[in-house]
Amino acid sequence: MKFTYTATNKEGKTVKGSADAVSKQALAETLTKQGARPVVIKEEKQKSNLNLFGGEKVKLKDLAGFTRQLSTMISAGVPLTRSFNTLHQQTDSDSFKQVIGKISKDIEGGTALGDAFEKHPKVFSSVYVNMVRAGEAGGILDEILKRLASQLESDASMRRKIKSAMTYPIVILCITIIAFFAIMMFVIPQLGEILQDLGGGAELPALTRALLAISDFMQSFAVLIFIAMGALGFSVLRYIKTPKGKRQFHSLLLKIPVIKTIVTKVAIARFARTFSSLMAAGVGVLDALNVTGGAIGNVVIQEELDATAKEVKNGKLISDPLSQSKHFPPIVSQMIAIGEETGQIDVILVKVADFYEEEVEATIDGLSSIIEPLMIVVLGGMVGLIAISVMGPIASLSQNIQ
Repeated sequence: MKFTYTATNKEGKTVKGSADAVSKQALAETLTKQGARPVVIKEEKQKSNLNLFGGEKVKLKDLAGFTRQLSTMISAGVPLTRSFNTLHQQTDSDSFKQVIGKISKDIEGGTALGDAFEKHPKVFSSVYVNMVRAGEAGGILDEILKRLASQLESDASMRRKIKSAMTYPIVILCITIIAFFAIMMFVIPQLGEILQDLGGGAELPALTRALLAISDFMQSFAVLIFIAMGALGFSVLRYIKTPKGKRQFHSLLLKIPVIKTIVTKVAIARFARTFSSLMAAGVGVLDALNVTGGAIGNVVIQEELDATAKEVKNGKLISDPLSQSKHFPPIVSQMIAIGEETGQIDVILVKVADFYEEEVEATIDGLSSIIEPLMIVVLGGMVGLIAISVMGPIASLSQNIQ
């Protein structure tokens, strides 16, 4: 948070300024150490750095760095208030600074760390909060935070790989759409006039006439087309955010051949790593299953975990209902069964998570190598179609002239 202050220095002169600090008390202590006596300290009103929908913008890598640093300081015996003061000063993200400042205030007021984190659900997930609470209860908060940092870094790495693999195809697709609109609205009309002048009223081929008709339509209703596309995109996004729309969208993802493989493997990797961390933190099996379901990222698979939790509540082992799952491969239930027999579910699931994260990476690399040439073929096909529709009449006219 940013504060403005008025203070008197060693010479007795009045000085004014502004500074970042976790709280008024922290800034007062800093000024006192510098030899100044604070007179008035006021919190400066800042522009909210929240997004349009009220969420707090914090990058995953910033959260991972914060978690690892907090773990290190707690392990070194640094008090929580001082740790948050240091992290507040070191954080580059303005929105995260505000969040850390609010958490620091809550801690100074006697709020437990897990409860302070829970007040910011857009930043700290239910998995994060529950693991912190378990760490506080068991006196192993530094170890839990270290596990959380590793988990966040793994998630961030997976997201980077997915984004990196999809960047090139998306760029090519955007270029293809822009090129299509530009050619249809500016190039084809001029070529159509030239062809009609050269043909002297002769009937053009069907492909050329169809292309010219599409071009005329796009020219006449260009504004409406863009408005309709924007409205359609906005409506689809809004619908996907509703419970019914989200379920239908997630169900659709699990039916598309290649996408289904990636979504399933990512979900299994998240389940294995999150459930392992919660079990290692001492969270109960039922609570761990319920919390993990919300971290999967797919409603359909989450419903399977909810059903598994009900079976476990009735006295069954986790491996039994999971063995009947439509989306969890048999190897997952078999590995969990081994973990249940040996009492090392958390260790076994870490290996499962590592395996499936490697599988996701290999699948994405393979998908990227297929999509890139496919997009080039699509772009080339579009250009070729336009070329044929233009060159066909020209070749026909040249034969007539001869």
